[in-house]
Amino acid sequence: MESRIPKALERHRTGYNCCQAVACTYCDLVGVSEDQMFRLAEAFGAGMGGMKETCGAVSGAMLLAGMKSSGGMRQRTKGGTYALSREIVNAFLKKNTTAICKDLKGTESGIPLRSCDGCIEDACTLVESVLFAKG
Repeated sequence: MESRIPKALERHRTGYNCCQAVACTYCDLVGVSEDQMFRLAEAFGAGMGGMKETCGAVSGAMLLAGMKSSGGMRQRTKGGTYALSREIVNAFLKKNTTAICKDLKGTESGIPLRSCDGCIEDACTLVESVLFAKG
């Protein structure tokens, strides 16, 4: 797969929140239209509805993990989805030490750890390597 990171960053620059930028970039791979994904992801921006909690880029990756691995309401696929989610979050934590928006941005400490664009790049890298890698 050719990396879609530039497309995600362009979406962010044109007004998509971090979650929307990540989730909409790969929505075609999980069978969701961009309009639907945009609306699904809207509340997860700026750390869960502007609360600066869980990073929106990470939330976008989680949304994609659920869409990719869920077997629907009648299938028991939560375990697999949770495993994919943990793999993504743990890798993000290893690189950034936190997945909390206010800590990443340095809102309270005054010391930013990672920009929104950097978080989007990291989340997209993980989406591409964990969810959509060939093989």
